[in-house]
Amino acid sequence: MKSDSRKAIIAAFLANLGIAVAKAIGFFFTGAASMLAESIHSVADTANQGLLLLGSRLARRRETPEHPFGYGRERFFWAFVVALVIFSLGSVFALVEGVEKLLHPHELESPIWAVGILAVAIVLESLSLRTAVRESNHLRGDLSWWTFVRSSKVPELPVVLLEDVGALAGLALALAGVGLALLLEDARFDALGSIAIGLLLGAIAVVLAIEMKSLLIGESASQKSRAALRAIVERQGCVRRLIHMRTEHLGPEELLVAIKVELDGKLDFAAVVSAINALEVQLREAVPIARVVYIEPDIYAEGHEPYRAGDSPCAPSGAPANDERGG
Repeated sequence: MKSDSRKAIIAAFLANLGIAVAKAIGFFFTGAASMLAESIHSVADTANQGLLLLGSRLARRRETPEHPFGYGRERFFWAFVVALVIFSLGSVFALVEGVEKLLHPHELESPIWAVGILAVAIVLESLSLRTAVRESNHLRGDLSWWTFVRSSKVPELPVVLLEDVGALAGLALALAGVGLALLLEDARFDALGSIAIGLLLGAIAVVLAIEMKSLLIGESASQKSRAALRAIVERQGCVRRLIHMRTEHLGPEELLVAIKVELDGKLDFAAVVSAINALEVQLREAVPIARVVYIEPDIYAEGHEPYRAGDSPCAPSGAPANDERGG
């Protein structure tokens, strides 16, 4: 894992661990439903950072016969698990706790504890978000934040960003719930704050699950990388046509590139091999994450008949040069 995402994860882990302890203490003294919901939220976030670090460790394993392209997608998988944890442990718990307290209101005790702890949590979460924003800017470029979250191939940064934004919004909702409960002397506002936190976490979990599912299934290289690869191929003097190109991320920093090209028909076998090898080197120089590159020479012809095994000059020994066809 690159240092940018690791710094963001570690900052979020430390912040959430401290916040979870503080919120648990606040719930012990106040009995506020929104404080308990926020405490569970922070516990889930702390566990999530651990899962992201686990995914990065597992992704560094070398390829095996069973997994010839390595384990880079472990990072996508554990980020998807994080989305499930946010939904199950964070969203569902907050909703259940909020509904229960809405039906059976519980007057707040020692509200000054709740307000003070929420204020401290906002400061700590803001520091975590600042780290995530700073590290994300190294990769974001001129993209909008929403586009970055939707298009980033590094799963940890969007996860931490959305977690931190959700945590700050949740803290604001918890503070509003406790404040209204005190101001209007109606504990149901605290319960409504918990329900709002649950709905917020559910929305974040859905967005993350959709994005991580897309990465797990397999996403192509970015438009910028595809354009760079295409430009390299098309500027080769021996390439008559780029027939097609397929790319897929095997991990955040590992790209599979498969290209079919029509080469100059005058090239002999040795020249074809040399041209392909030189092209592979140039492709990796242009896009360093293109770790696995396959280039297939072919002849382009619209509407040509599909290949048939019997038409091959390399038919198995003893086999007829052409397969038998009914007349």
